[in-house]
Amino acid sequence: MFTELMPLLRKRGLLLTVSLVEGDTLRATVVPQKASDNEDNAVTTPLAITGTAEELDRDLPQQLVEFTGAHLQLQSTLASAKADMDAAAKAAREEARKKTSKPSGTANTTAPATPVAKEPEAPSLFASEEHIETTAAEHEEGGEPS
Repeated sequence: MFTELMPLLRKRGLLLTVSLVEGDTLRATVVPQKASDNEDNAVTTPLAITGTAEELDRDLPQQLVEFTGAHLQLQSTLASAKADMDAAAKAAREEARKKTSKPSGTANTTAPATPVAKEPEAPSLFASEEHIETTAAEHEEGGEPS
């Protein structure tokens, strides 16, 4: 019986109880203890087997082998899932960091257009005197030519 528990005992403590239920019926319970406070509660799922002393002598070792195997598989699966979640969270943080730093580095540096004073056009050789006088008067008043 203890040989079957050794792989599990190497990882964590176990609480083993045996109690008399009624008559010749016994209940054997194996409760794995948490190895650390941050472990998932799933690793403390107990195994309880009820039967006569003869039935427990015959069946308990095989049940312990299966329980230990399932428990170690669960522990491995939980560790793998946690590692995957940690890696995904790290990648998400990195992506978020890239997104927040990217806009500041590639910000649009063009300033809004400011009105530029339009220089008066030089009169054409063929312009009439009236147009030349109108253009000169507008330039003195600060307005734009029409």
